[in-house]
Amino acid sequence: MARMDILSLPLAVLEQHILEMGEPKYRAKQIFSWLHQKQVTDFGQMTTLSIQLRKRLDEKFCINRLNIVRKLASNRDNTVKYLYELQDGNFVETVLMDYLHGKSICISTQVGCRMGCRFCASTIAGYVRNLEPSELLLQLYETQRDSGCRIDSIVMMGIGEPLDNFDNVLRFFRLLSDPCGFGMSLRHVALSTCGIVPQIRELADLHLGVTLSVSLHSPENKCRSEIMPVNRSYPVEDLLDACRYYFEKTGRRVTFEYAVIEGVNDTHADAVNLAQRLCDMHCHVNLIPVNPIAERSYHSMRKSVERFQKSLVQLGINVTIRRTLGSDIEAACGQLRRDALQK
Repeated sequence: MARMDILSLPLAVLEQHILEMGEPKYRAKQIFSWLHQKQVTDFGQMTTLSIQLRKRLDEKFCINRLNIVRKLASNRDNTVKYLYELQDGNFVETVLMDYLHGKSICISTQVGCRMGCRFCASTIAGYVRNLEPSELLLQLYETQRDSGCRIDSIVMMGIGEPLDNFDNVLRFFRLLSDPCGFGMSLRHVALSTCGIVPQIRELADLHLGVTLSVSLHSPENKCRSEIMPVNRSYPVEDLLDACRYYFEKTGRRVTFEYAVIEGVNDTHADAVNLAQRLCDMHCHVNLIPVNPIAERSYHSMRKSVERFQKSLVQLGINVTIRRTLGSDIEAACGQLRRDALQK
């Protein structure tokens, strides 16, 4: 019988398994601490447990690992990009970033993506499966192990659509924030979505404190549907209503990501339309110079991004241009996985 993935188990579920093994309930907290605070990779390292119990745990459970396939360090900043291999041979990407407020990590939530955004490399290689809670956590744990630094915040902006893996993402949140485990406040977590409206509303109702970041990229339905197929199911009006609901429920300001694409969504008229859409909202716009990928002709010019920013500022919108990190190491999500699959 296959061993159980212990890193994906919430403390309450682990307690039930430990009781079924005839052990006292407090043992589960000891094990949970070894896994998520000390982040051991083998039951033999749990030295506060008896040798007999460690052996029984090893028979019933497994502690999964991710293998580093490639590691690229930027010569321009302290960005480090990892290509991790999962237990089943699939690949995901993780990026470690250095900011003034501390270390941040960008994690993937799926193997591939089925959202089909035209400017994104993640979707080109296709969707394979959702990541388990342990595989989300392990991107954090393995990166900390390799880098030797404590990670202060998480952005869920790597490969995949987090709200398309909603149940596992919620289990990840509970594991990540458990005070008996890693204990990170979810106010230090940002979740990026292309705009799956029902899950945005459900996330708002949970009051988790997560920062919502929405990939908007166009204020008009026709253009947005062409570059982001999800808009055909959840048009701009419905998406923005869900974002207003998120702010009303949580008090957390929503960030709108806007990849400025030359000749597609970068005109003054686009800026005016965007400002009109957002004028009544507590939000922030983050402009992104689009990353060029071989399979698409989309590109950005710095002067176009700056011109678009100036237009939005004049229209009263809170806007910044995202700092570009790791441009010399293919830090855009999906590029390393795509190259690995091609090889």
